[in-house]
Formats: sequence, structure tokens, C-alpha cells
Amino acid sequence: MTQVYAEDGTLVPVTVIEAGPCPVLQVKTMDTDGYNAVQIGFGTRKAKNVPSALKGHLQKAGVEGVSRVREVRLPEAPKTETGSALTVAEVFQDEAKVDVIGMSKGRGFQGVVKRWNFSGGPASHGSMFHRRGGSYGMCQWPGKILKGKKMPGRFGGDQRTVQNLKIVRVIPEKNLLLVKGSVPGPNGGNVLVRTAIKKRATA
Repeated sequence: MTQVYAEDGTLVPVTVIEAGPCPVLQVKTMDTDGYNAVQIGFGTRKAKNVPSALKGHLQKAGVEGVSRVREVRLPEAPKTETGSALTVAEVFQDEAKVDVIGMSKGRGFQGVVKRWNFSGGPASHGSMFHRRGGSYGMCQWPGKILKGKKMPGRFGGDQRTVQNLKIVRVIPEKNLLLVKGSVPGPNGGNVLVRTAIKKRATA
């Protein structure tokens, strides 16, 4: 993340996303595959490091190597062709807001205070109840812990979607997209950027 100045002089916190160019590896239609989708790639990888199962697939599209492959379903037949490239200026130049999908940071096994924002017990000496979750189970009936109970466990590493992020600036020559606010995942992580499906009118 970084920050930029808007035209009125206000300071806006933004996340810089490298969006493309994404070569189109395959186009799927209702007639040929039973659904409409486009398969895109991102990043670069040496040809010698490309798996054999993927090498022939990339050669059909005229691409030597990509680090990521993602299929995006569409409501109607795609207008792009195999071998073409999707650029940030072509896709997001006229858009006002986008949704960003990514994997949240994995935090390992955590307790209830960090995982569920429990308040915890007294911090004084002798309390013996500081960061614990309290009583979990039942007595005679039903005699078990109900599903969905907030307990310690694995925290993070889940797919998350942040909706309606405002596009602050598009830099076509560097394939960069500046969106207002934060996105899921660590620095350098991979995300999927799509046109906002709700498109709220709020600023």
C-alpha cells in the first residue's frame, strides 16, 4: 500500500495492483464446452520450468510460460480470442469500482482473543482466566459442543472478497491499477480483480 493525492488535495490510501497484461490461453463457449468462460494467464516463467501438461496448452495460444492460470466464467460468450492479451487500460479504464478476490494472510493456530476478538478475563494477579474461551460444552443435554461454536483453531488463509473498491488511478504504461483501501493477502500476493457486481453509488 501507499498513498496518493487526489485532484482536490486530499490524501488517499491506495493499494497498487499489477493488473496484466494477461494473455488469453483459451476461450470456452456454450457450444463447445457447455459454459462460457475465458482462461487467462499472468506473470512469466522460464520455458524449462513449465510443466509438460501445460506446455502444449500454452503453445496453442502462442505463450511461452506463465506463472498463474485462472479461468473466469462469463454470463455470455466471450468477445476475446485465444492469443490476445487483456490490458489494464482495456478492461478497467472506464470502470469506477472493482471487486478484489484473494487469499487472506495465514496466521496459524490462534486462540479466541485473536481469532474471534474475545475480551478475555481479568488481567490481575491470581485470576487464572486471562485469554481463555470459557465454558464450551453442555451438561446432560445435549452433552456436546454445538457446531459453529467460536473456539481456538486455524485462523486466516481463506478466500476473501473486498467489494466496491474505488479506482483512484490507472497507469496503462506500467499496467498498474491503484484502488482505494486495502485488499486481501500479503505484499506480492496474487489477486483476481473484476468489475464490481454491486456498483454502489457511494464515494
